[in-house]
Amino acid sequence: MNTEAVWTFITTQGVDFGMKALGAIAAWFIGRWLIGVLKRVIGAALKRSSRMDATLTHYLMAILGVVLNILLLLAVLDIFGVKTTSFAALLAGAGLAIGTAWGGLLTHFAAGVFMQVLRPYKVGDLVMLSGITGHVKELGLFGTTVVTADNVTVLIGNNKVFSDAIHNYSMLEHRRVDCTAKIAHSVNVQEAMDKLKAAVALVPHVMQNPPPAVEILSFTPEGPLLGVRPYASCEFYNQVQADTNRAIVDTFAKAGYPVPETPMAHRAVTV
Repeated sequence: MNTEAVWTFITTQGVDFGMKALGAIAAWFIGRWLIGVLKRVIGAALKRSSRMDATLTHYLMAILGVVLNILLLLAVLDIFGVKTTSFAALLAGAGLAIGTAWGGLLTHFAAGVFMQVLRPYKVGDLVMLSGITGHVKELGLFGTTVVTADNVTVLIGNNKVFSDAIHNYSMLEHRRVDCTAKIAHSVNVQEAMDKLKAAVALVPHVMQNPPPAVEILSFTPEGPLLGVRPYASCEFYNQVQADTNRAIVDTFAKAGYPVPETPMAHRAVTV
C-alpha cells in the first residue's frame, strides 16, 4: 500500500469529506427537529380550526411529514455535492422499477385520497372494515388504523378497505338491538310479549321513539321464538344489548315461565 498516496488523500480531500459528513449529520438532526416542531405547530393550528376534523388533520399531517422528509434528504445529499437535478434524473430513470415495486402502495395511497373525498367514515367512528370491527384511530396515507373492542390495533390497507363493503355504525344516530327469547308452548304468547315490552322499555338508554318491538320470529319444537328489538344510540349499543338480555331473563323468572324443552321423540317398540 502506498502510504504516501493515502496520506496525501487524507490531508487534501479527507478533511473536506469529513467536514461534509459532519455538516450532513448536523443538518439531518437539526432538520428532523425542525420538522417535528413544524408538524406540532401546524397540527395544533389545524386542530383548533373548527372546519378541520381529526380525520383530515391526520391525513394532511402524514403528507406533510413525507414531503418535508424528502426535502430534508435532498438537502443532505446536496451537502455531499449530489445535485438535486441529477437526483431527479436518477429517479426518472428508475421510475418504472419503482412504480412496479411500489404499485401496491400507490393503490393504497390513491384509495386513501378517494376516501378523504367521499368520507365514508372519520376518526372515532365505529366501523367494520374487511371483517374487522372497531373504532377508527387514524386514516393514514396507505392504511386505516382500527382499535378493536379487545384493545387490539389493526392496520388495514386503504385499497382493501375501499374495495370491500364499509359498515359505519356511527353514521346514523341510533341502531336497532336484536335479541331473542324462546318460550315454552304452555306460556301465553301475548302475555309474554306484553311483559317483555314493558320490561325492555325500562332498560337504561333504550329509546322510546321508535319504541321497543317484540314479535314472533318463528316456531320451534321447544316453543315460539320471540324477537326483542329495542333501539339505542350507537354509544350505548353494547350496554343496551347486555341489559336487554338480562331483562328477558329476569322477566321470565319473575313470571315463573317454565324452561322450553325439546319434546322427546316417540319411538314405536316392536315385540
